[in-house]
Amino acid sequence: MLTPVPRHCSFLWVTVCSPISSAALAAAVALSNATYLWAQSAPPPVLQSSQSIPTWQKAAGGMMEFEVASIHPTALGTRPHSNVDLSAEDLALPLGDRFSAAGALGMYIQFAYKLSVFQDRAAFDHLPKWATAEIFDIEAKAPKTDPTKDQMRLMMQSLLADRFKLIVHFESHDVPVMDLVLVQPGKLGLRLRPHSEGPPCDAKIPPVDSNSPKIPDVWIPVCATTQMHDWASNTVILGSRNTTMDIFANYIYLIESLERPVVNQTGLTGRFDIEANFTPPWKIPKEQSTEAQLDLTGSTFQEALKNDLGLKLKTAHAPIQILVIDHIEQPSPN
Repeated sequence: MLTPVPRHCSFLWVTVCSPISSAALAAAVALSNATYLWAQSAPPPVLQSSQSIPTWQKAAGGMMEFEVASIHPTALGTRPHSNVDLSAEDLALPLGDRFSAAGALGMYIQFAYKLSVFQDRAAFDHLPKWATAEIFDIEAKAPKTDPTKDQMRLMMQSLLADRFKLIVHFESHDVPVMDLVLVQPGKLGLRLRPHSEGPPCDAKIPPVDSNSPKIPDVWIPVCATTQMHDWASNTVILGSRNTTMDIFANYIYLIESLERPVVNQTGLTGRFDIEANFTPPWKIPKEQSTEAQLDLTGSTFQEALKNDLGLKLKTAHAPIQILVIDHIEQPSPN
């Protein structure tokens, strides 16, 4: 069965991303984990230099706007919905020209700026109460027929600035981190493979057979998302297809409940397929008897990093970009 991680990592519910589950997931992130720096006064906005503009944003193009958009408070009892995955992942969906979602403001900020988990956690308690408690329905139409997900993010940035008067800037903070590196330079683990060597994203992947003694080489049915599946001896299998090392590093921060963000320093570019088998921290009893210890035959996550993927973590310091919210207001009328 698909397995959720513990509550403190609730945004890692490991299920195939459907439109509804994606929105519910992103709302949980925004309401329980996402945090941002907030300035009570509104100083003049600090413009990003070209060096600080994220690579994804440069690739998506310049400033973009929705053709039309409406914002309404979500009625009580309404189930969250979305036609686009609102996480930082690159999960592709048939977007068309429509954007439809329901969530707290933090959810939209996270989506618009493609924030990592660590960037989400910065001082959310300082935001005004309405920004964390109120849920908004946003319906919008893009000016082009088939925009990319990252172009939708740029349109959301413009919408937030126009309707919520959002002013933000990024600040670089030198913080303790965990560098993700190769154990041996130039050598990948057996379960870390270039995506081009595996099945294409439109291939039909058979469902996981939990009764099989062999861990499947490929089992993730959807590309550009990370999932876990319960396996034997209190272990899980973790998998991702067509992912980047930057995205995978972001998930490590969740799995290990690290106090430090994880920074990709592998030097690996392009996209990869990943499988790893381990006993996650939330399946290890706090107090283990001898019998309980015998039941936990799987590797730790960091052992799986080394043995399955050829990767390891090492302590370091690095500059991290933190989103600072300079000003925000309740949305203007439609």
